[in-house]
Amino acid sequence: MCDFYYLNRQANDNASATIEAARRLGIRIVLARCFYDWDGAPVSYRETIPQAVANFEALAARYQDRTRFLTAVQPAPHSQHGATPAMIEAGAGCARDAGVPWHIHLAEEQYQVAQSLERHGLRPLHAVAALPVDLSQMIAVHGCWFDAGERALLAERGGSLAYCPGSNMFLGDGVTDLVDLVGRGVKVGLGTDGGCSNNRVSVFDEMRTAALLQKVHRVDGQAIDAETCFALGTRTAGEVLRLPIGRIAPGYRCDLVAVDLDDPSLWPVQALEKNVVYSLSPRAVSDVVVDGQEVVASRRLCHVALDEIQARVGKVTTGWRRA
Repeated sequence: MCDFYYLNRQANDNASATIEAARRLGIRIVLARCFYDWDGAPVSYRETIPQAVANFEALAARYQDRTRFLTAVQPAPHSQHGATPAMIEAGAGCARDAGVPWHIHLAEEQYQVAQSLERHGLRPLHAVAALPVDLSQMIAVHGCWFDAGERALLAERGGSLAYCPGSNMFLGDGVTDLVDLVGRGVKVGLGTDGGCSNNRVSVFDEMRTAALLQKVHRVDGQAIDAETCFALGTRTAGEVLRLPIGRIAPGYRCDLVAVDLDDPSLWPVQALEKNVVYSLSPRAVSDVVVDGQEVVASRRLCHVALDEIQARVGKVTTGWRRA
């Protein structure tokens, strides 16, 4: 799981709580700690550059796991509208010093392109590329409105992309040209974005959504195949995060998801990757192993009771009003 986390309140308490919750569940987490200094944002989002740098370094020093990679801490200057150019430079600089990637939302919505042109005279990716930052360590998020020049630049400079088709559809953002990016050799990993824009945080959902959205966008049922979309949610997603995960092979961590081949959604078992992408039912997922340890066994969480989670959700949301 990669959590692009920005409710920091000028400290690390909330990020630490998120990491500790992931540890208790037994899941692998990348905490993409946000760098955010737009003065129009809520106070809980904002930090000065020295605060963001110091807090990132402290969080990384406490949690960065370079042996089992169960916890990774990576800097995330939020976006062009959420982070000033100096804050983006600071986040990318922390990534360089720590030897990890950095994350940034770019060209998610059309207005962000217009805003970048107005403020910087350049489209989003070109404006970021003009800064003293390493694009080969950058993970751009969304990129719905990258034009051909930006997609070419991303490929030339070795940048990566986190593609969140379910969220993009929910928000009406637009459609990232995934087919062109993959064709240019850009490393793309599937993401879900957050709970406020995606009610089903499932990489299997994103595989199916990515395939179908690209086909309808190009009006071509052969625009992208199931095998490519399966890889985007497994092998290349691990490569984007620079973690040894996503493959069952020597040198990779032992992360496994078991599916029940007796589940009707996977019949007939002739082209399993196609079945997983297009027809898999959530009920077919039976077991999950993270770094060799079971975290889901026979469809039940191993380390935390679901009743406890339900009770805590109920307590936290008491008094919330339906919008």
